[in-house]
Amino acid sequence: MPESAACRVCGGEVVAFMDFGEQPISDCFLPPESTNPEHFYRLVVGACESCTMVQLLHEVPRERMFHDHYPYHSSGSARMREHFRGVAERFVGTELTGDDAFIVELGCNDGVMLATVAEAGIRHLGVEPSGSVADVTAARGIRVRKDFFEEETARAIRADDGQAAVIYAANTLCHIPYMGSVLRGVRELLAPDGVFVFEDPYFADIVRQTSFDQMYDEHFYYFTARSVAEMARRHGLDLVDVERLTVHGGEVRYTLARAGARERTAAVGELLAEEEAAELTARHALEGFRDRVLKARDDLVSLLRELRSQGKDVVGYGATAKSATVLNYCGIGPELIAYVTDTTPAKQGRLTPGSHIPVVPHQRFADDRPPYAVLFAWNHAEEIMAKEQEFRDAGGQWIRYVPGVRVG
Repeated sequence: MPESAACRVCGGEVVAFMDFGEQPISDCFLPPESTNPEHFYRLVVGACESCTMVQLLHEVPRERMFHDHYPYHSSGSARMREHFRGVAERFVGTELTGDDAFIVELGCNDGVMLATVAEAGIRHLGVEPSGSVADVTAARGIRVRKDFFEEETARAIRADDGQAAVIYAANTLCHIPYMGSVLRGVRELLAPDGVFVFEDPYFADIVRQTSFDQMYDEHFYYFTARSVAEMARRHGLDLVDVERLTVHGGEVRYTLARAGARERTAAVGELLAEEEAAELTARHALEGFRDRVLKARDDLVSLLRELRSQGKDVVGYGATAKSATVLNYCGIGPELIAYVTDTTPAKQGRLTPGSHIPVVPHQRFADDRPPYAVLFAWNHAEEIMAKEQEFRDAGGQWIRYVPGVRVG
């Protein structure tokens, strides 16, 4: 029988469809000299048979993932900087038009979105539990509170600043297992006519692309319009708008409002109908996804072993959190991938979680000009391809595994 657990949203039965086995903390890059044991957990993904919410069956303590040495910075990608500037400008032009408008961002990271809001002179607050990136935000002159957002946090913010016209979160809400407390906090903090807008990876795109590396410790939930609508309804909120996004391999921007406060757009009904027709969480669809993941794993390992047997050097590109799932699920270590190049200083000179592959600066990749590179940062492929034309000109070939394994 498949493993099961109680749904963290509705209490229904969550039945597992994908088991990635033991996995390390995805953003815990080890110093080579470290003797501290790594923390591992079971990465098992299931779907609720009642509200359809796709979620992890085992929770990793939040303090192990989001802490003073969290290495990810949202502003590291030019495309994402432009994306968040557009988000901020849209809010400034639509929802934040009052004399005393106030916006709160959950998981503001290094303040890349709020910087534009602050420049417009609008009251704002970022809530960020990871101390290192929160410090970067504060250094930019952006108001930030070092904390996890939940019901108690919302009450404290409301007492200090009043209610918010906009509460926003990008690639954050899916990280938070205790959704009930978060949404009660949203209701506490949100102005009567305000909106809660969040964007996260879209489960339909994960299934379509077999992008199984989107499943790792930080991503507890995998949203669809239907599951978000069900989740919202249970907390006195309505799903009133949706927008498909191309960033991070496919996301949806969901807009929630207090029940009855706003009309639902046609886009919501259209996406709900698409999901129903696709039978996204039907058992046969989930089993089909699992079978494609197994094939991708076997194909990638076979390819890497064949290249190494021919004496070909293979490296990795992008020490992403996602790559932890790929490397550990596939059993890939330094015997198959010599190193992973990454531009993040906090990761350089360390080892990838669990698989212990050295992470090196980008200059090493430029100097070596290896014949093959596994593109772990595939969600930034367009930006990377433009940057790495010299790699291609020198005969280098990319190895990709989303939506299937291919070389070119």
